[in-house]
Amino acid sequence: MTIPAERLEQILHRFSELEARLASGTLEGAEFVAASRDYAELEPVARTAEAVRTMRGELAELEALDDADPDMRALAEEEVMRLRNALPDAEHQLAIAMLPRDSADAKPAMLEIRAGTGGDEAALFAADLYRMYERFAAEQGWRVEPVSMNASDIGGFKEIVANVAGSGVFAKLKFESGVHRVQRVPVTESGGRIHTSAATVAVLPEPDEVDVQIEDKDLKIDVYRASGAGGQHVNTTDSAVRITHLPTNTVVTCQDARSQHKNKEKAMQVLRARLFEAQREATQGAEAEARKAMVGSGDRSERIRTYNFPQGRVTDHRIGLTLHKLDEVLAGPGLGELVDALISEDEAKRLAALGE
Repeated sequence: MTIPAERLEQILHRFSELEARLASGTLEGAEFVAASRDYAELEPVARTAEAVRTMRGELAELEALDDADPDMRALAEEEVMRLRNALPDAEHQLAIAMLPRDSADAKPAMLEIRAGTGGDEAALFAADLYRMYERFAAEQGWRVEPVSMNASDIGGFKEIVANVAGSGVFAKLKFESGVHRVQRVPVTESGGRIHTSAATVAVLPEPDEVDVQIEDKDLKIDVYRASGAGGQHVNTTDSAVRITHLPTNTVVTCQDARSQHKNKEKAMQVLRARLFEAQREATQGAEAEARKAMVGSGDRSERIRTYNFPQGRVTDHRIGLTLHKLDEVLAGPGLGELVDALISEDEAKRLAALGE
């Protein structure tokens, strides 16, 4: 995909303007924050555009060169070949950099994993998925903090919600939403038969407080005594919190922290993320069908991936990719290969849509 020279100049001129405004020292407060954000978003595009412009200029000069010296001509032809081979890749990288970005890509995310069909085995699989994301996050330099969890009796999770903070979290994890299926012999199975279980993953961008306005009058807050594992405070203090957002009937509960205040804070964090995602879905409207045409809609009912233990393979059904490295994927590093493939497929389909 060739970007017109005029478009390159527009990008570089805009970047130069932003650079000058930030260097002027006249921007303050919200204006400075907005300009800094625009600069950070435009910088990788501008750097790639500058590289493409330079390569095009060098290629044009060399192709126009009429040097009688055989050695000089040979060197020029060699450089022409190098530039001709390198330029398409640079053009492609620029086209990708120029694709419209999801405004939530840079945000941290709320990761929600729930055991689906399969009872105890599904809960154990949910715990496996959580550990996989935890290890992948550690590799990325992200921080994972559990917000609420409902543990099963044999060490799994019926449900776990965690905050994942770091650079570009949602951009990398957003394609993980959907139904993850596991095929293996459960530890509770004495006959050695393979069972199929499932867990549901939802990745929601975590908003800033300014992104979601929540009125106190729209909240119903209940406190009650926590239940399950948790030490002496369980069933002795009203530390658990249930928050209901009345306009949308969205209910969030949290009981993991010892203090009611901390549980309320965590529950509000989850509530904001769920309301923000609902807002995003409503405002995207026409984009919803386009999202489904990419690598998946993010619909929690959509089966996206199968983890087959007997064959040691992981298959992502949306892009038809199978990796025979199940252990590496569950350990964290292998997940990066799936994540990168999904991002590349999404970019390729959006580029193709732009060219239609």
